[in-house]
Amino acid sequence: MSNENTLGGTWGRILHVDLSTGAMEVETADPDIYRKLVGGRALVAYLLLRDLSAGTDPLSAKNLLIFAPGILQGTNLPGTGRHGVGGKSPLTGALASSEAGGWWGHEFKRTGFDALVIRGRAEKPVYLWISDDRVEVRSAEHLWGKETGEVETLIRQELGDNSVRVAQIGIAGENQVRYAAIMHDVNRAAGRGGLGAVMGSKNLKAVAVRGRKRVPVADRRPLTDLSRWLVSVYQEKMEWAVKRGTIGGIMNLGRIGALPTRNFRDPMFEAREGISGQLMMDTIRIGRDTCAVCPVRCKQVVQCHDTAGRYDINPIYGGPEYESLAALGSYCWVSSLYAVAKANERCAAYGLDTISTGSVIAFVMECVEKGLLTARDTGGYLPSWGDGEAVLHGIELIARRSGFGEQMAQGVRWLAAEIGQPSEAFAMHVKGLELPMHEPRLKMGMGLGYAVAPVGADHMMNIHDTDYSSPASNKLARVNSVYKVEPLPPGDLGEEKLNLFYYEVNWQHFLDCAVMCMHYPYDYEQLAKALTGATGIGYSIQDVLAVGERAQTLGRLFNYREGLSRADDRLPLRVMKAFDQGPLAGIEIESDALEQALSRYYELMGWDRETGRPLMKRLSALGLLDLLPSG
Repeated sequence: MSNENTLGGTWGRILHVDLSTGAMEVETADPDIYRKLVGGRALVAYLLLRDLSAGTDPLSAKNLLIFAPGILQGTNLPGTGRHGVGGKSPLTGALASSEAGGWWGHEFKRTGFDALVIRGRAEKPVYLWISDDRVEVRSAEHLWGKETGEVETLIRQELGDNSVRVAQIGIAGENQVRYAAIMHDVNRAAGRGGLGAVMGSKNLKAVAVRGRKRVPVADRRPLTDLSRWLVSVYQEKMEWAVKRGTIGGIMNLGRIGALPTRNFRDPMFEAREGISGQLMMDTIRIGRDTCAVCPVRCKQVVQCHDTAGRYDINPIYGGPEYESLAALGSYCWVSSLYAVAKANERCAAYGLDTISTGSVIAFVMECVEKGLLTARDTGGYLPSWGDGEAVLHGIELIARRSGFGEQMAQGVRWLAAEIGQPSEAFAMHVKGLELPMHEPRLKMGMGLGYAVAPVGADHMMNIHDTDYSSPASNKLARVNSVYKVEPLPPGDLGEEKLNLFYYEVNWQHFLDCAVMCMHYPYDYEQLAKALTGATGIGYSIQDVLAVGERAQTLGRLFNYREGLSRADDRLPLRVMKAFDQGPLAGIEIESDALEQALSRYYELMGWDRETGRPLMKRLSALGLLDLLPSG
């Protein structure tokens, strides 16, 4: 049962578990918290500011690991099969906030809790079992060291229920690799920022959940109407997702020179057909998977057997999506789909972020090529461009922190600092988080987004400029409901692009609070109505966008408290410098233009131009002063 004073769509209950003491507490949450923050990233940042001391070591027992669905999880609205996870990042020292799809968030919300906050460190490996109101800490010593697929099977057998949903770490998290992921349903990763390492530092192997409660909703009619609309239009409006999913990006971006290649060094990947979505569909793809209450089924499922057993691929781990195909493929110059799909499978089995993993290996490849790393430095690991076997070997070294994997497990920023110049010139990260597989020389607004995102370089809390360059764009029509703007070229960083960026990035952060799939064709007004129906209080378009702005602002406050400032909002010079050839030849991001864009964006957000710290006037306008701890 929810408390009488809670909002619809929430239980008013946040579960706190201290693994050091075994203590458990249920916090009765002020409804104002959920009214203003909705859930996800905003709630994570709020709880970190409230409950985590400044300067805490991310891998200490004191760090918090927070699982945070939003108001709309469990309501059966299509697109809500996601949830947020957060803490302080061991990779960046900044906010770690990542979202995962699948079924875990939907199931957890139905246990009767709105969020889960874990602190402390168990003496021996454990897992949490949450079944409605029953919460248990169970031994995981028999699960430690096992791959994620086996662990999920063993937990379900132990609990006697195949409907149990499992969030877990693999051996990468156990070994506290700084970019270890938390895997959900085996093949959905809360991948970025090293939250798997945080979980491993707590000796927490898994969180298993089973929920049977019906999430309370004030008025289901707006949700039902929106669900019916989505079912009637998704095959047309999401045709790309229905037909191929994200894997179509390899050829589409490759043709226009926007497929990151050899550590963002080369303008084209000529062998892109070897890792293309079409080749996957013609060869190893055996099916499609989906998330809770989603009709689209955009997730790939692949399987492969070969006579040597070298590239046997287990379908329980799904298959590589665009980011993984690029990070483990073109970024390392690997053109074998089988090698890339196997590398993706190993990352899922070991619990590694594929983006950071591919980035680290590509960085090492370039260091080896330039003579900055020798066999003496690496214990004999000398990967070269295009060597798929070297990528697979690198994944083993990293996950096990074996040999040179001990160094690679620290991430690109740390490696570059150890190796020294000139390697730092091609260490592709922002705030310590390795760049995703999208080319800022094409999408300059996205480049700005890499710079200002609270977690470091991120493509989700961001815009894809090419989505706003056509008069027929659904996303442009969405923006036009609040800000009238004509189609803009991807390379623009002018006033109109910055205003568009302001609204759409707030929208993207809102989606990560709600927590919604960013690929759905919902607009501002539709989700305002959905929140109104779920909660029973009125949400306007501006209210929805304010949620996203609060998420950004809270993340900014957390980072500022941890020592980050405007000086950290910068891009690697390599991705600002123009290519000499290829479709993007001659296009560069000018330093002055980026600095001017940063200053203007700070103004739009109400942040101090010099430091990036949110100003009191904007905190008051956003209604955050009453939520924030004093000082």
